[in-house]
Amino acid sequence: MIYADNAATTRISDRAFEQMLPFLREQYGNASSQYSLGVKAKRAVEHARKQVAAAIGAEPSEITFTSGGSEANSWVLRCVAETYHNESIHIITSTIEHHSVLNACRALEQSGVEVTFLPVDNTGRVLVEDVKAAIKHNTKLVSIMLANNEIGTIQPITQIGAFLKGQDILFHTDAVQAVGHIPVDVDDLRVDFLTASAHKFNGAKGTGILYKRSGLNLPPLLFGGEQERGLRAGTENVAGIVSAGFAIEESISEMAEEAKRLRSMVEVTVEGIKEKIPSVRVNGDTKSCLPGTVNLGFNGISGESLMHLLDLKGICVSTSSACTSGKDEPSHVLLALGLSEQQAKSAIRISYGRYNTADEAKVIVKAVCDAYAKIIDNL
Repeated sequence: MIYADNAATTRISDRAFEQMLPFLREQYGNASSQYSLGVKAKRAVEHARKQVAAAIGAEPSEITFTSGGSEANSWVLRCVAETYHNESIHIITSTIEHHSVLNACRALEQSGVEVTFLPVDNTGRVLVEDVKAAIKHNTKLVSIMLANNEIGTIQPITQIGAFLKGQDILFHTDAVQAVGHIPVDVDDLRVDFLTASAHKFNGAKGTGILYKRSGLNLPPLLFGGEQERGLRAGTENVAGIVSAGFAIEESISEMAEEAKRLRSMVEVTVEGIKEKIPSVRVNGDTKSCLPGTVNLGFNGISGESLMHLLDLKGICVSTSSACTSGKDEPSHVLLALGLSEQQAKSAIRISYGRYNTADEAKVIVKAVCDAYAKIIDNL
């Protein structure tokens, strides 16, 4: 099997797995317990908090662990709205956000919150000028993702953050696809909230990360005990948190070299497919993008059919976000780029990761070209 859908999830790294395993068996204490077994678990959680904070330029006290990126995104949006519930609220986001942001915003609209969904250009990039133009007297939050999960386009978060600095407007970025793959520093980005997820950078599933700038108030997500400084009640997922700490540390240490390798694999993939299928198009920004992700459109065929033929050959790619797979609907991201419904349905996403090789990229090129030819012959 060749797994090339790392934007959906990643294989846990050997080091992260080895480090978390004792906390599933020998060191299985509750991190809130006061005896030695619990104290060891608590120390492990706090060590992971330091590892995560160091990776994104934050302080450990600014990091809260959640069950995943979706939970963290929902927490920011819902609790900002709750904080200003007695006031008129306006939120700015984009049309290509992850559904955990889009659906949270749509739910808030039902409760009277005004939401502006900014368009993107044909590369999937939000224009800073559009953000500036959308600001209103009651704008409380801007939420723009750092890198898109379907096309890999990186957004101008630093420029947006610089514009918002000094204004009474909170700034959140969904960095789930970015953390561990490109440099991320919360001070450089000038964000108030940042969200991430361990399983996107070779950690275990079930552990999310919320960065909240020091001094900001955020109502608790869950009520109960005093875990996570009273912000998120419930027994901590110690093993998952430990995996997140070591996985992010490992990803950061290898980032520059890994990005160079992944970009080379994407280049080989695109050039190889274009040689046999000149009409193939790259959806998204080919320059300001994640190193291992490429979204390809094929005229006149179904991306889903192509995906299934590749699956029969033991190759895993996707047609859209894993959160929307199985629905016979075109990608909202690709439609936002200006593509037609048919063009949006003709696309596949290939996302390489740490455990892919250059030889696998060559295998994928041949498999895609063969599958495409088979579909065309049967039309």
